[in-house]
This record gives sequence, C-alpha cells and structure tokens, in this order.
Amino acid sequence: MFRVTRYIKTLLEPGPIPPARTPPGPVVIWNLIRRCNLTCKHCYTVSADIDFKGELTTEEAHSVLDDLQGFRVPALILSGGEPLMRPDIFELSRRARALGIYTGLSTNGTLITEANIEEIADVGYDYVGISIDGLETTHDTIRQRKGAFRESMHAVKLCKAKGIKVGLRFTLTRENYEQFGDILALIDEHDIDKFYLSHLNYGGRGNRHSKQDAWYQMTRDAMSRLFEHCREELEGGVEREYVTGNNDADGPFLLQWAERHFPEEAEALRQRLVNWGGNASGEHIANIDNLGNVHPDTFWWDHDLGNVRQRPFSEIWRDTSDSLMQGFRQRPRPVKGRCSACRYLSICNGNTRVRAWKVSGDPWEEDPGCYLTNQEIGVDDQEIRRISVPLASIPATEL
Repeated sequence: MFRVTRYIKTLLEPGPIPPARTPPGPVVIWNLIRRCNLTCKHCYTVSADIDFKGELTTEEAHSVLDDLQGFRVPALILSGGEPLMRPDIFELSRRARALGIYTGLSTNGTLITEANIEEIADVGYDYVGISIDGLETTHDTIRQRKGAFRESMHAVKLCKAKGIKVGLRFTLTRENYEQFGDILALIDEHDIDKFYLSHLNYGGRGNRHSKQDAWYQMTRDAMSRLFEHCREELEGGVEREYVTGNNDADGPFLLQWAERHFPEEAEALRQRLVNWGGNASGEHIANIDNLGNVHPDTFWWDHDLGNVRQRPFSEIWRDTSDSLMQGFRQRPRPVKGRCSACRYLSICNGNTRVRAWKVSGDPWEEDPGCYLTNQEIGVDDQEIRRISVPLASIPATEL
C-alpha cells in the first residue's frame, strides 16, 4: 500500500526521515469466506453466492488468530467473498480486537444495514473499507447488480453516523476512468475518511478482465489528479487518507511529480521512498484464503505455501524453502527485462510480480503494468518494451 497523503504531507511540512520499515510481522489479508452476494467483474477470488466446501471452522479460525497474535502480525484485514455472509464474522472480529490486532473489514457494503450497524460499531473495527467502482450505473454494471451502488453508499452513511472510520476502495479500469473526478467529488461530499485507489491486478475474474485495465496514459492522468487533489486538500486544511495499491510505480511517479513541484524536497522524498521499500508481497504482506491456504498475497491463489490446518501460519511464513518466496525476500529481487535496469528498483522493488507471471509465465519478467516510460526509468537504450502492446489488447486466461 502506497500512502499518498503521508508523502505529500512531508513535501508541505518537511521533517526527519524515518528509518526503513521493519514491521514485526506481515499484514495479513484473510479471505474468511468465498461466498458473495455479488459477482463483480474484477473479483480476484471468483466468488459466487453459493457455499464453498472445506472452509475453516470457527474453532480453527480462533486458533489462527492466536497464532497471528503470537507472530506479532500488526494488522488483519477480514475479507471474502463477502465477509458479512460468514455467520461468525462478529465473533472472530471481536476476538481479533481483543488480541490487540488492528482489524479492518473489507466489504462491498451492500449487507451493512440498520439491522447490523450497531453490532458492527460494537466490534470496534479500526477501519471499514467499502468498494465503489464508479457512479451508480457504472458501479451496478461492474458489480452486476442493480441497486448495489445505493446500498453501498447507504452503508457509508451508516458507518459515518456511528463514528466508524470508513473508506472507499476504487479499482481503476477503462470502464470507470472518466468518472474518477466524480469519485473524488463523492469523497468530499460524504466526508470519506480514506480512499484506496487500486490498480487492476490479474487474478480470478480480474485476470479474465485484464483487457479492461486502464491504459498507461489513463493511469498517469489519474495518479497526477490524485496527487494534485491531495495537495489542494492539505493546503486547505483537509487531511484525508489517500492510498494506492497494486502498482508500486506510484512511488517513482510521485517522486517525478515532486521533482517538478517541490524540487527542494525531492531528494528527501527519494530517501523516504527507498525506506518504504516498494512491493511487499511475500515479505510484509500475506494472505490466508477461505480454505486455510497461505499465499504470498491475495493474487497468488494458485501458489500455495502451506495450510494452517497442517502447520501454523507463523511456521509457514518463516519457511524459506519456497523458490518464489526466496525471490520475494531478495534485495534486489531477481527481476528481468527493463525492471532489472530500472533506476527506481530500490523504490518499487520490482512492482507486482503476478502481472508478469500472468502475461509471460515468468514471475521475474518485467511488470507489464508499469506505466513509466523507458526514458523515465533510465533504460531508453531499449527501443521498445519487451511487452510493447497496450494492456488492453493482451489476451487473458482465467485461473
């Protein structure tokens, strides 16, 4: 996760540069359930409104929570499918909070109503993230259900009324790019606490629909607008949390933006970004799926590291025998192509490896989702990218 507000604020209010991040354990995204009441086009879990066999029991989930606490996991994001469809979601959430783990709820929001908002508030979630994919017609089309937008925005209203920190999650695609400005206005209108812009990653239905990925110039435009919007709000006394994910080229792109607008602070920002370290899959980010399988992140569901029914998560994560995990934990990572020669490798850490694997079959090939030019990254001696066609024309296969 790239914390845009934090870094732009340092440009406006310079201060000491913190050391490189050394979290005690990985942030864990836990897909507690695969069932979902929606069938979103970019779903990475290929969920459906059916029961999936073999999911962890309540007792097993409690054991996992105990292990996560012992492993000093700093944050836990409870996801799905739709996590609110799991009958024991509030029991497990309360347990996580009681163990002192930062606990977030990742939901589509349609099941947050007057009937359960009191219990949601009582849990004391540190954060509730609700997915929005555009204005009403676009959102309902992508979510493949009429009325989904209104239900999700009603959930936002209910959370705000209860003092719950609530955020919107927005996956940028060609379908909703034109509405990006409207989404920023929506955030202001509803006084949203946090906004997470996710770049489309290739996993599940998200892989099938990689042809809908925003082209490079669209991505650059959206990121530039986000930087400017955040800056304007900070200068106006509004501090909202803007973050991005699934494309670590955002760090170098912000550095280039700072070199134009805050040249005197650019070198300090560069060091902050190096200390941030870029992509953290398999190192500071982990995933547990609904069956208890552990993965390097949520988009690597076809690469199992072990199962919490056979070995504790803490033991699986410490195991260094997996070749993919060995690569994730190398510095620099064993990336190829233009990534290997990129001047920003120490910042982005090779970006998102699952895109490289989905397109080329090699997880260490250059990331086709990087939207920086060869000249910008210092490899302008390469006439074209190894993958030179727009992402929108790359055929995709389903998991």
